[in-house]
Amino acid sequence: MTARIIDGKAAAADLRQRVGQVAARFRETRSRAPGLAVVLVGEHPPSAAYVRSKIKATLEAGMESFEHRIPAETSQADLIGLIDQLNADATVDGILVQLPLPKHVDEQAVLTRVDPSKDVDGFHPVNVGRLSIGLDALVPCTPLGCLKLLQGELGDLSGMDAVVVGRSNIVGKPMAQLLLQANCTVTVAHSRTRDLPGVVRRNDIVVAAVGRPELIRGSWLKPGAIVIDVGQERVEQPDGTRKLLGDVAYGEAAEVAGAITPVPGGVGPMTIACLLRNTVVAAHRREGLPDPEGL
Repeated sequence: MTARIIDGKAAAADLRQRVGQVAARFRETRSRAPGLAVVLVGEHPPSAAYVRSKIKATLEAGMESFEHRIPAETSQADLIGLIDQLNADATVDGILVQLPLPKHVDEQAVLTRVDPSKDVDGFHPVNVGRLSIGLDALVPCTPLGCLKLLQGELGDLSGMDAVVVGRSNIVGKPMAQLLLQANCTVTVAHSRTRDLPGVVRRNDIVVAAVGRPELIRGSWLKPGAIVIDVGQERVEQPDGTRKLLGDVAYGEAAEVAGAITPVPGGVGPMTIACLLRNTVVAAHRREGLPDPEGL
């Protein structure tokens, strides 16, 4: 068997189109567009490229983009001062602080300064806590995108066995919470899990978010499993080129899985689409409007 390819680009394009329609209606009723502020500290090239793509997508969806590029040597106090200004700015519905930050800056101190109602990355402890007890929250974009891909492939996830390989605050832990809310039976595995291949093999759904290229082999998978590969690592090849690899050995996995996301073109596009979705949802909530339907 050869796995179906879960097309993240197509799913993201569909979500972005729907976000654009919601943003247009918001603009008509509120005489302003939903606004996203992006803060980039320093000139980390991958971060700068990612920020450019986020800003482009924001504008294409008919929303306002406020870009703040500040030098790497900016003090933590000055960065927090900028966050306070954005918190107070009524035209800003979402605030995204691009990570990583320079070593002299305490990331948690900065991220927890963001107003939870504008925390479109879903990293603030208030949003983390709300997600964990099943209240409406702004959810981290990558796990939300993974959930939407799974639901697009499977529909109802109730009763399915799911394993999340990785326990980061950004992907692993919120992914597990979202799968629990979708009524899956969830295992969280990690680098210290005993018999990781055996644990993975028991599951209908595998979300790989451990950050180790091609860790998960095809032989680890239950036949017909749905595989969501969050990993994106550039690995040098024997000929000196660098290839983008996921956490799953794609060629092997595609012979066993029922469906699988490619790298690139799987989870990555959904992350940005869900950032736009979170921004327009935050705008509605801040204006006292019900959450937009269909997002």
